[in-house]
Amino acid sequence: MNASETNAKHTDQDTRTPLEWAEKACETLMDKFEPEQLPPERFHYHQGVFLSGMEKCWQETGKTKYYDYIKAWVDSHILEDGSITKCKTDELDDIQPGVLLYSLYEQTGDERYKKALYELVPLLKSWRTNPSGGFWHKGHYPNQMWLDGLYMAGPITVQFAKTFGESEYADMMANQAILMEKHTKDPVTGLLYHGWDETKEASWADAETGQAPEFWGRAIGWYPVALLEMFEYLPEDHKDKAKLVEILQNLLIALVKYQDPITGLWYQVVDKGDLPDNWLENSCTSLFVHAIAKAVRFGYLDSKYLAYAWKGYQGVIDTLKLDEKGDVVIGNICIGTGIGDYAHYIARPTSENDLHGAGAFILMCVEMSLAQSVV
Repeated sequence: MNASETNAKHTDQDTRTPLEWAEKACETLMDKFEPEQLPPERFHYHQGVFLSGMEKCWQETGKTKYYDYIKAWVDSHILEDGSITKCKTDELDDIQPGVLLYSLYEQTGDERYKKALYELVPLLKSWRTNPSGGFWHKGHYPNQMWLDGLYMAGPITVQFAKTFGESEYADMMANQAILMEKHTKDPVTGLLYHGWDETKEASWADAETGQAPEFWGRAIGWYPVALLEMFEYLPEDHKDKAKLVEILQNLLIALVKYQDPITGLWYQVVDKGDLPDNWLENSCTSLFVHAIAKAVRFGYLDSKYLAYAWKGYQGVIDTLKLDEKGDVVIGNICIGTGIGDYAHYIARPTSENDLHGAGAFILMCVEMSLAQSVV
């Protein structure tokens, strides 16, 4: 670590507010990429989660540069007729960025954005499903439900239901969330396995349950983050709301038991922190912190759980560095991964300022800024 990085460790981490860290991360990526160049080149959740964090930053700060950046990226993919360029319409990962269209439609009234939403969300009505009706995560993964999928399709779909008065879409995603938890939950730990194959044909599927073999941190993180986004648009009297709240509470309460007591971070494979080759991972920690703090803010968890969120937040902040330009470097982010065994997850490389890791970090920071007003 050079002198400037050491100085960042002992000074900036101590003085920046959570919202200032969120802005710092936004601006670091804005400096690196013109919006049209955000990787990968297609309409994909890597950009979607990063820009969703930026959208929350814009909402909290009112700074139009964030809105303008989001709009520029979206406009680079949305054609005049509302069709979307470079979008894989059999992968849930490419549905998620459509969540950015709501604010743009609200701000501009441009019908392109509404048309694009009607290009994306109705795809789910004919989505391929396993025998129980669970969405395939991708077209080339037959019958596989992944926890990640709820974040990719849940918030955009429930918001669609409320925005356009199409309530069957809310019912659809509530059912997906319940089905997913039912078949991935471990009764001993309360944690959720990364995925489930009802046919048990996937190489990783347990011969008895069809479940994935491990509790991968970031996959678990997407699930409560998605539920909390869905709750912003799901009617309070929805028939499944109470069940979904119970699922959220049970998962978050289970997770706090696995927080590393020294650093405040969570492990790549959540329940195996005692194994010497397991490692602490920033993106899952960011998602867990965001979800715990937001659940407290919404009244789903007792305020005592904020202590776990603040400990996790500080743990991530303590890992940050600043480069020679003064940009923030967020490390210890697992690159994307399929489902596998323990050795598979442990061997995954890490990255710095990866978009979905940066997005998780920004989501955490904005939520912890809001948490400062929670008594």
